[in-house]
Amino acid sequence: MARVLVGVTGGIAAYKACELVRLFVRAGHEVVPLVTPGADRFVRAETFHALARRKPEAELYPHLQRADLYVIAPLTANTLAKLAYGIADNVVAETALAHDGPVLVAPAMNVRMWQHPATQANVETLRSRGIEFVGPAEGELAEGEEGLGRMAEPVEIFERAQELLGARNSQLQGKTVVVTAGGTREPIDAVRFVGNRSSGRMGMAVAEEARRRGAEVTLIASNLSIDPPPGVEVVQAPTAADLARETLSRGDADVVVMAAAVA
Repeated sequence: MARVLVGVTGGIAAYKACELVRLFVRAGHEVVPLVTPGADRFVRAETFHALARRKPEAELYPHLQRADLYVIAPLTANTLAKLAYGIADNVVAETALAHDGPVLVAPAMNVRMWQHPATQANVETLRSRGIEFVGPAEGELAEGEEGLGRMAEPVEIFERAQELLGARNSQLQGKTVVVTAGGTREPIDAVRFVGNRSSGRMGMAVAEEARRRGAEVTLIASNLSIDPPPGVEVVQAPTAADLARETLSRGDADVVVMAAAVA
């Protein structure tokens, strides 16, 4: 399972993004919809949150969420130009600057807008930065004209996204990763102990990312305050001695990340 950000901009093709979100969810991915005010005029943001099975969150920094892939569909000529020039005046454009993984975009606009030299120059700028394009397709456009400008079909976008996720998620394929997380506690008696307030969040984030990249992950957990991520082996190690023993016994791992706070 991967985390996928889906940016939706203000074009009539926004309705197709609903099916794209459904395809990602059906494949078991976690989907975070990012909807511009313009897109909200065509399809309400609540629709995308419902399809993604997420509650609309009062997130202060939605554009800073980490993910395996960022997909923008539809990508209007306006947003395409913003990405080329680094303009960040809405959540979709802001996320394009903050996201440090692969980006896949599906342009959708009038054929004359797509063929304009300014648009083509912006396309080349984005391609030179490694942004992947799918479409546009040729056919009848919303306003009745014919030509290149239709957004690629959701299935085509989804299949290309799966290819990109497969490449990213195989970076640690076949590797073993051991991560320590949390804070150890050294008993004084049956009630009291010497410890610290480490929650284990840092180590769990490392473990989750390693799992997303295809590794076989063992999380050596010292008194975690939150639930560990799914898909990793969890070994309890409440004291410093337990932590040392469990970590050293896995000395043949390819990677060891020691994020636990030892009391």
